[in-house]
This record gives sequence, C-alpha cells and structure tokens, in this order.
Amino acid sequence: MDEPDTAAILPGDVLDAASNDDQLSDTLDHKKEAGEPTSSSVRPPFTCWLPVSVEPVMFLSMFSLALQNPLSTQYLWDRISEDLGYNGSKRSECGNTSLPPDPLQKEVETLTAHWNLYINLGGFSVGLLVVPLLGSWSDFAGRRPVLIFPNLGLALQAVVYLVVMYLKLPVVYFLLGRLLGGLSGDFNAILAGCFAYVADTSDRRSRTFRVAILEACLGLSGMLASIIGGQWRQAQGYINPFWLVLATNLASALYTYLFVCESVSQVPTAKLFSTHHHKAVWHLYSTGGSSNESGGGFHRCKLWLYTLCFFLVVMVHFGVRDLYILYELSTPLCWGSELIGFGSAALNLGYLTSLLGLKIMQCCLEDSWVALVGLASNIIGLIVFSVADTTELMFTGYGLSFLFMTSTPVLRSKLSKLVDPSEQGALFASVACVESLCFLVGSGIFNSLYPATLHFMKGFPFLFAAIILLIPVGIIGTLQCLDQRRNHADSTVS
Repeated sequence: MDEPDTAAILPGDVLDAASNDDQLSDTLDHKKEAGEPTSSSVRPPFTCWLPVSVEPVMFLSMFSLALQNPLSTQYLWDRISEDLGYNGSKRSECGNTSLPPDPLQKEVETLTAHWNLYINLGGFSVGLLVVPLLGSWSDFAGRRPVLIFPNLGLALQAVVYLVVMYLKLPVVYFLLGRLLGGLSGDFNAILAGCFAYVADTSDRRSRTFRVAILEACLGLSGMLASIIGGQWRQAQGYINPFWLVLATNLASALYTYLFVCESVSQVPTAKLFSTHHHKAVWHLYSTGGSSNESGGGFHRCKLWLYTLCFFLVVMVHFGVRDLYILYELSTPLCWGSELIGFGSAALNLGYLTSLLGLKIMQCCLEDSWVALVGLASNIIGLIVFSVADTTELMFTGYGLSFLFMTSTPVLRSKLSKLVDPSEQGALFASVACVESLCFLVGSGIFNSLYPATLHFMKGFPFLFAAIILLIPVGIIGTLQCLDQRRNHADSTVS
C-alpha cells in the first residue's frame, strides 16, 4: 500500500474496495491454509464523513480513563482521611516544612497507595488473561467487537463506582468494579484493537507516524480530561464527573458500532474460548514469526529485546502515574484539585509535543535515535521530579519531559514491522498482554516502593524509574548499531 497517510483512514467504501484486498490477502491465505472459512468485512450502519477511523474511539476511551483515574485516587484519599479523622488543614505543615511529619498523614498516604495497589492488581491480573485472548480472537472475529465490548465493561465499572459514591459504601467495592472492567478486557483491549486496526490499514513507511497519531489522541484527551476533572471536582464533587465517565464509554462503543468499518475479513466459526489464540502468540515469539525465514536467531532476538524495551518503558510510565498525584497531594507540595488537574494536563501535553518532535526528528534521524532522544527527555524529567519540593520545580520536570512519549510509537512500529501482515493480530495480542503486565508489575513495584521509602527520600521511586530506563537506552542503541553494521556489510558485499 503506497498511498499517503490519509488514504489509510478513508471512509469504509474506499477501504473495502481497495485497501483491504491487498492488506488482508496474507491473513486470508493463512486462514484458508488452516481450513477456516472466510467472509466479507462488515460495513457499519453509517459512513463517517471525517478522514478518521479509530481515532475517536481512542480519544473517548482515554478521556474516560484520564478523567476517572485521578478522581478515584483523590476519592480514596478523602474517604480514608475521613475514616481516620485526618484533616490536612488542621496543621500548617504545607507552609512550614520544619515541622515534624504528621504520622496520621503518613498513614493516609500509605493506605491510599496500598488500596491503589490492590485495585490495580485485581483489574490488571484479570485483564492479563483476557486481553491476549480478545486480541488474537480479533484476527478472526474482527476488530469491531474488541472495540465495543471493553467499552461496555468500563461503563459497567463506572456504574459500580457511582453506586459506591452515592451509598458511601466501603472502598473495597472499587475492587469489584475494577474486576468487572478487567473481565471485559479493560482499556488495554481497546489499545490493542486500535493499534491492530492501524497496522491493518497502513503501510510500513507511514506506520510509525500513524501509531504516534493514536498516541497523540491519548495525550489530547488526557490533557482535556485532567483540566476538566480537577476544576469540576472542586466545584461539584466526585459524582457528576463520573457520570461523564459513563457517558463517554457508552459513546465510544456507539461510535464503533455506527461508523468504524471492519478491517479484517471475519470467520463465522471463530470461537472466543479457544487455545488457538494463545498458541498463535506462542508461535510468534518461539519462532520469530513467518518473516523470520531469512533472519535467523537475530530476528527472533530483536523481537524479544524490543518487547523487553517496550515492557520497561510502559511499566515506568504507568507505575509512576499514580505516584504523581500522591506526591502532589502531600507535603511539601500540598496541591489541591485544580493544581493536580493542571499537573496532569502538563503531563498529557507531552503526548502532543512528542508527536510534533517525532515528525520533525524523523526528517533527519532514524527511528531508533528518535526513541533514544525521547528516553533521555523522560529520564531527565524523572530526576527533577525526585528532588522537586516546590510547585515551580514540579512543573519544570513536566516541561523537561516534553518528548517522553516518542519511544513507545517507535517500539510499536518496530515490532509490527518484524512480523508478517497475517500475524499482526497475534503480535498486538502479545503487546496488549505485555501492557497488562506493565500495569500489574508497575503498580505492584511503585505503589509498594513509595510508602517504603517515605522515611529517607520521598522522590526515590522517580529516581528508581529513571535508572530502569537506562536499560532500554542501552538495548535500542546497541541494536541500531548492529543493524547499521549489517546494512553496511551487505551494501559492501553487493
């Protein structure tokens, strides 16, 4: 497919008539060889008049998530503070750091971090089993069901959270809602479906930027939700924003049903609960995929190493995300809802600045070097966060992290280019599994590390995250140097 980027996201009548025939031929051949029937793609009831495909799905789903997460953490803080009888305004320690730390505040911080840990572990451990199943199943049943079903599950989770807030139920019921969201595939299934859809409808040359556009949708919606959420919560409390969370999840599912064209040919007999889906993922990583016929062990090694880099980078991203709010709520910063909203908006602005930076740097740098620049920006920002004790220094850290998201679209694109078109579903199923594991491990490590290191260095988890990111820096740089040497040797021989 040699069309420009916009051709990859044309309305359904153009996609079905031209692009899908070429891009899905390998997938259909694979299914025919396996003895499975194929059928034509499903058309939605309406055709979207805008040159977009799954971008609105990503935007709405991320808006819901970005609106919900900071508010749920603050709600936990307020409910635990109320149960323990803690009121931060009783003391002037926010303005006087010479006062000894309040042991009650430390207990509130610790319990909030632990409940965040339990809720995240519950949801993501369930999602770890469900997401790869849904992702690989979408290779046969289509992408549309994998975009609709998780949004409905997240809407059900929002309903449970609203019931907890209306009836003042114990916060343990948040865990129940999180488990229901995880059983439907959670937000990671939506990510897997959207990125697989882009891989279906883009060529190798434009794929990195198309992936970066999707990640920019994450940032734009997250920034908007952060600004709205902080001020809305301060004005009206928690309940009304969570009604919007419910509405956006339902709107995302409805948009998918009405406007998103199917990008793969469906198999009527495809079963969701089948060992075939997990076997496809296992075959991909055990053999290096069908494109490994001439690459040998180095090809398979690259697949594993880039997956490891992706795991470490995303684990750090999501592991420290909850800590930003806890760090800002407590002394010496003592931020309110409005400042927390602006801080989250500044963080999410990095998605847009990373998209712009990636587009500019691609004009003169290879993708691997672009990823290394982004990792350097992330590391510098985390080091500043680790020592931030003023509002100005905290926002300086956000500013220095302006390219922190350039590494993940590069890694997704590199992984996608390592496998055949017929294996994109299995690949993004495994990537979704890795993302679920990132949430699981990141939440476990950083939500446990934060209360354990409060007594000697409050910002130590951020410093630890910066050290972890040095590992993908070394791996990506080494692989790029090896690729350049191999290419040079091949050109010399030829």
